[in-house]
Amino acid sequence: MSSDPDNPDSAPNSGNRHDPTPRLRILLGEVTALGPGKARLLEAIRSAGSISAAARDMGMSYRRAWNLVETMNRSFREPLVDTARGGSRGGGARVTPLGEDVLARYRRMEERAAEAIRDELDAMRPLLRDDSE
Repeated sequence: MSSDPDNPDSAPNSGNRHDPTPRLRILLGEVTALGPGKARLLEAIRSAGSISAAARDMGMSYRRAWNLVETMNRSFREPLVDTARGGSRGGGARVTPLGEDVLARYRRMEERAAEAIRDELDAMRPLLRDDSE
């Protein structure tokens, strides 16, 4: 699957579109509290210092990025991202300490999940259709 800027939970895989790639998502009912795209958005906000710059870096609209941040902030007991209004000095955003903790835990969960299913995924690869044939 290729990266889709309108779907932040779609991420590029190893480069082979036929290579199965697991994706970890944390759901609260029907809401994705955190997934691969939202984790990348947190990392982009950390690097860029603003939601608008992070959105540009990821190739998505500011509105989409803002909505994703709002979803994450509503999904946890405290916000994962703090924002400051614009003005003479401009606005900005920062990943909160809770956001950093959640992001680090999520990345560890991804690593552990990938390791846990590696053998079964390797066994499944030859069973999958290869559309390039």
